[in-house]
Amino acid sequence: MDEPRPPPSLPPAPLHIAMYPWFAMGHLTPCLHLSNKLANRGHRISFFIPKRTVSKLQHLNRHPHLITFIPINVPHVHGLPLHAETTSDVPFALYTHIATAMDLTHKETELLLKDLNPQIILFDFQHWIPNLARSLGIKSVQYMITYPISTAYFGEGPRKRLELTQEDLKKPPPGFPHDDDDDSPFKFYTHELRFLAESRKNIEFGSGVRLYDRFFTGSKFADAVGFKGCREIDGIYADYIETVLGKPCLLSGPLLPEPSDIALEKKWESWLNGFKPGSVVYCAYGSESPLQQNQFQELLLGLELTGLPFLAALKPPTGFDSIEEALPEGFKERVEGRGVVYGGWVQQLLVLEHPCVGCFITHCGSASITEALVNTCQIVLLPRLGSDHIMNARMMSRKLKVGVEVEKGDDDGFFSKESVCKAVKTLMDDENEIGRAVRENHTKVRNLLLRENLESSSVDSFCHGLRDLL
Repeated sequence: MDEPRPPPSLPPAPLHIAMYPWFAMGHLTPCLHLSNKLANRGHRISFFIPKRTVSKLQHLNRHPHLITFIPINVPHVHGLPLHAETTSDVPFALYTHIATAMDLTHKETELLLKDLNPQIILFDFQHWIPNLARSLGIKSVQYMITYPISTAYFGEGPRKRLELTQEDLKKPPPGFPHDDDDDSPFKFYTHELRFLAESRKNIEFGSGVRLYDRFFTGSKFADAVGFKGCREIDGIYADYIETVLGKPCLLSGPLLPEPSDIALEKKWESWLNGFKPGSVVYCAYGSESPLQQNQFQELLLGLELTGLPFLAALKPPTGFDSIEEALPEGFKERVEGRGVVYGGWVQQLLVLEHPCVGCFITHCGSASITEALVNTCQIVLLPRLGSDHIMNARMMSRKLKVGVEVEKGDDDGFFSKESVCKAVKTLMDDENEIGRAVRENHTKVRNLLLRENLESSSVDSFCHGLRDLL
């Protein structure tokens, strides 16, 4: 007589995950993209978000029946404009007050978590979340919207201490993964090492807490850490972090941009259509810190020097209220008809997808890097000072060799119009040998990232990792 078959095993129950990103659009938006990918697998998300910011992100919520926005009241802090609640509401110098305001949501967060009772909470800058979550029986994951390489190289876990000299930072930490044929794949300028050493000691970021302490306290007490990225490119750095921290390091997938259901604004569509395919240079320097006036002008003069059509989406430089008053003398007249400098928000992904855009000059934020990698435009790397921006630039230029970095002065970090022009021309000149090799490498990485199932299998693994914490 046949043995009775065991009943088919039921799929595991969906998770309930709280998501609490730092109050910046550059963190809220990618965390919502990740939430969409998790909700697509049936998981329920309680997404903590400043109250007045809900309307700005509502249109990006693809699963409103599973992703619930949990409005947070951001307390007013002395020094902040009334109603300021995210970094987009204030200049860079006031970000520290936004962090103080975020810390003051501690009590409200505790009450909300008690009421919502999620199984897991993902956070980034809120170093107080792990202990709060543990007291409520909730697992916590410090999830960073950056690639794991900068934490692997600069992190306190691998380094074993926070105070490091420029000389210390020149060398990777013990056991840091590298190719056998290259002992030092990541070389740094003197001005970068100076910034990296100083920032570990001196950048206070709200409530009297140093920025680095926010990261390291969070990773020390969280049940796991997580980053954007995929095993194929970032796995060796995730494995290294897991070893040195002694806790799971999860990769969420590269967070590839989701197809847009809105069109590029007519004014940009018609302007770009006026040029040959692949001929336009698009330049964007991120939404956070503006350039100094001299560097703002050198960047624009470098674009002019290329002789190519260009669209530059830039904030006014430090000390200026408008783009127009900061332009080089006679610049506007000289580039009339082929160059536009715009101080407002641009639909970056749709611009990069336009067939006439052939080159992208980026500040090397991880979202911009991913958008560049999955498009066909070539990548010029002009990293702003920030540990992840610097490492992203080296990863792309030296390890993956998918972009060309603008040369800078070693000690002062200044770049010239000639160095901007040279980097663009290297990639845009079909005959340039370096440019040809970089273009081939870019195509390989693009094909890898867009490979069927790469991202979905990464998100599946991330979900398995979350479930294993319970």
